[in-house]
This record gives sequence, C-alpha cells and structure tokens, in this order.
Amino acid sequence: MQKRTVAVALTLTASALLSTAAPAQASSSGYYATKTPYAPQQNIRAYQQAPKGFVPVFTENVSRHGSRAASDSEDGDLILALWTKAASEGQLTRAGERFGGETKSLLAAMDKVGYGQLSGRGERELADTAVRLEKRLPTLFKKIARDSERINVVNSGKDRAVDSGNLFAAALADKDPALKPLITPARTDADLLYFHKSAGGAEYRDYVDNDKRLAATLNGITDQRATRTAARDVLKKIFKPAFVQRIAAGEFSSIGTATEAAQAVYALYSIAPTMAEEGSWNMGRYIAPRDARWFAYLSDAEDFYEKGPGFSDSDITYRMANVLLDDFFAKIDAKRAGTGDVGAELRFTHAEEIIPLAALMGLPGSTKAASPARPYTYANNAWRGASVAPMAANIQWDLYRKGNKYLVRMLYNEKQTAFKRGCEPVAKGSYFYDADELKRCFGRATS
Repeated sequence: MQKRTVAVALTLTASALLSTAAPAQASSSGYYATKTPYAPQQNIRAYQQAPKGFVPVFTENVSRHGSRAASDSEDGDLILALWTKAASEGQLTRAGERFGGETKSLLAAMDKVGYGQLSGRGERELADTAVRLEKRLPTLFKKIARDSERINVVNSGKDRAVDSGNLFAAALADKDPALKPLITPARTDADLLYFHKSAGGAEYRDYVDNDKRLAATLNGITDQRATRTAARDVLKKIFKPAFVQRIAAGEFSSIGTATEAAQAVYALYSIAPTMAEEGSWNMGRYIAPRDARWFAYLSDAEDFYEKGPGFSDSDITYRMANVLLDDFFAKIDAKRAGTGDVGAELRFTHAEEIIPLAALMGLPGSTKAASPARPYTYANNAWRGASVAPMAANIQWDLYRKGNKYLVRMLYNEKQTAFKRGCEPVAKGSYFYDADELKRCFGRATS
C-alpha cells in the first residue's frame, strides 16, 4: 500500500496555513459523526489575553490522528456484493447504476492510501494545526528555541498516530527551522495513549464485550422502526423496490441484513469527505439527510455508551482515562518545579482515548450521562461525536507564569474552553485558572 510522506503535507500555501477566517463548525450538516473532518473552532484572533504580566512557558496537548481511510473494505465489500447481484438481475435504479462505480473508485483510493492510514486531508489537518499552535504562542516557541528546550512527541504506536505526530513535528520545524534539533525522536507509550487496549483497560474491555445491559441498550436503540424505515429509504435509492424487499426478507442474509447494508452505505458516505484530496465522490446522492442523521445517531449512541459518558451509575467507560489526565498534571508539575527542560509535550492518539478523556474532564458536550431508564437520544443529550471527537480532535493546556504564580488555559479543538463546573477561574469570565486550583478541582492536590 502506498503511504504519503511528510513532504506532501508541507506543500501548503501561506494562506492555507495562516488563515484566520471564521472556522467551520465540526458538527456540519453532513452527519458524519466521529468521521467528521477537522475544523478549528475559534478564530485565531479572538483568544482572550492572559492576565497582565503572565507569559507562556509550556504547552501540552493530546490529539486524535487526522482524517484517514476506512479501517478496512468490509462495508464496501458487503454493499458491492448486493450491488453485483442486483446488477446481474437488472434490479438497480438509475442512481444505483452509478453507485457501484463510485464505491469501487472510493475503495481503490483508500486501498492506495492504505486502509486505516492518513489521507491527504488528514496530513493537512495535522500540519495546519501545528502551524496555528506556533502562531498562537510565538513567544513560547522563541523561548523554546533560545533556551534549547525539548519538544517531546509521544504516540500510541499505531501507524496513523505515529504519522500524525511526525507530520505535526515536521510542520513546526518547517515553520521555524530552529526548532528542528529540539524535537526529540518520537516515543511510543501504549499505556498512556492506547489505554483501552492496555493492561489498564481490561475491565473496560470486559464491559464492552460482555455487559448485558450495554448490549440490551444498544440493541434496543438500533432495533427500532425508524432504523428499518431509514434502511429501506437508503436501499431504495440504489435498488429497485422488489430487490429491497428481498433484502429485508432475509434472502441475502449470508451477505447482510437490510440494516447492515444501509449502515454500509452510511459508512462509505461518512468516510468519503476524509478522502477529499484523493478524489471526488458524491455519496450523498445515495442517502437523504434525514437518514444520514439517523445512522449518525446510531453510531453516536454506540460511542456514547462504549467510550463516552455512558450510564449515569457507572464510570467504566472513562475511568481509565485518568492515566492521561494524570500525565497532563505531571508535566505541569515538572515545569513548575524546574525538573525538566521540556517546552512542549505533544501526544497523538485515537478517538477511543479522546472520547473518555472528554467525559472524565467534563468537556462541553460530555457532561451528561444517560439514565439507565432513559436511553441516550439527540433530543435529551448534547453529546455528538462530530464535536466531541472529530478527526484530529485535540485538547491543549498552555501554562503561563508570572514570578512564582502559574495559570493554565485550555483549548478544545482550538477553542478557549472553561474547565468543568467547580473549577474557579482567576476572574469571572476568564479562561485562565490557577494551576493549584485545577489540581484541587480535579482531586490532584497533595496534602
């Protein structure tokens, strides 16, 4: 499989890198759930200034990898198997006749990039984010260069996270060559950045695999009339009504049910925007917005219960993210204590880590769990995968110093964001928090 190089992502125009235009909303009307391509959520000129006398001395983040190809060809294979059968029997609609070619073209493009690997759009997302980071904190990066402080890059060990970190670091160095020798060789820490699959995630994995309440809740959400209606609507755009009826009746159950087939179409629709630099596919013609919204909801429901706030009487989905939150505090403490020479700590991971960390931290959209008696819906809960963990989602803490006082500012998808309820900023309406206040608020204060 062909993989892109760092150089590809750095062939960016200055206007693309330094744009200060109003950002697009991550929760676009496309209903792509966590496959939503990244967009910064605040104008770079609109950030609140630090209190007088405070200067940035350290920054740290955790970022999801950028936009990527699908993990495998399973969805495309499923729907193409049905498409081939229908084509042989003259059971395709006019749109359906185009569908097969578009799907094969999309699959070929993803195969060329490499299933699960960063697409051109993903590379650009990471490079652009790195340049905006440096532009937001110019005095910090000048200090890092002047004092020869290290820039650490840590990843989960998975290719797309490794590549994301390397691209991010390369973009920083390309913008300011003085930083290049200060960027340490990338380090892998699966316990920190792939915790859902590490030893610390054993209890969580048992929950996902074996919890009967979870299975019953997700089955109940999926097995609704609305799902069957949406599935038929999607399939009728590709197949003639008689063939749709045969799928619904289970004639092709060895290939997939009607719901599985429609979800495969939705999966192709939702991944296509992440591949925008490899080609153009109008997958939206095969799924109406109302049906895309429904299947996005089903995807979000699964992520909500398996990775996010989940059930109100359990923290199994996000408790394991403490290892990552602890690391954020540890790096702040080290900088304050003067025990290290690190100017920036850059971490690269996956939605499986960003989503539970957002829930643990009580970030916007991740503050409300679901009552066991009242399942998660779009109507009763603000959680949306598109805004909680789009592609290249990121959480950043910036540390500011004035004498022996330290303040922290948080950005979530590059938007200045208040810490959870109960954390008191230095002044009403401020996005800056005393570092010790955050430790108290998050239960990290030492006695």
